[in-house]
Amino acid sequence: MYSVKEIFFTIQGEGCNAGKYAVFCRFSGCNLWNGREQDRKKSICTFCDTDFIGTSGVNGGKFKNPKDLALKAISLWRGKQKPLIVLTGGEPLLQVNELLVKELHSVGFKIAVETNGTIKAPENIDWICVSPKENTKIEQTYGDELKLVFPQKKIKPKDFENLKFKNFLLQPMDGPEIKNNTISARKFCNDNNNWKLSLQTHKIFGYP
Repeated sequence: MYSVKEIFFTIQGEGCNAGKYAVFCRFSGCNLWNGREQDRKKSICTFCDTDFIGTSGVNGGKFKNPKDLALKAISLWRGKQKPLIVLTGGEPLLQVNELLVKELHSVGFKIAVETNGTIKAPENIDWICVSPKENTKIEQTYGDELKLVFPQKKIKPKDFENLKFKNFLLQPMDGPEIKNNTISARKFCNDNNNWKLSLQTHKIFGYP
């Protein structure tokens, strides 16, 4: 059984795959915050900007098996290139397993996952993006993209440079300080050119 908040076709708005068409599958639940606003301040992650509670979103629901979920997701694909699915959350690796990976590949998807890195990813995922959060231990120590929301008080970009990722990105933390955070992130990337700047273009242009 897979609990999914929503599934939709869109354009990837951030990270190395920004601008690519993708089906987003947002899983319910997270291990760093329960999603309830009244509990945000006492949670491990306090700055999440996503609603991942329940299964009430567009095309959301409880899927009995991986085949049902894979068929629903591929039915939403509208691009002409190889289908791409982004597994996100919440924390998708609470639910994503090797059986689901196999079914998604069988219907033609290239699979990307966006995770906080506290749970090791199953084998054969095509693109792994880890977004570390302070006060956590990273278990997924390699992948294609490490995307750090910046700034966080208790962790710094250089804390992760020894990990085996192909790309290192800084993403300015959204909120009332977004302008200052963007300036700071840009300056850091300018001074440390192994880091790239990641902007949330979906918010700038107003799509999901």
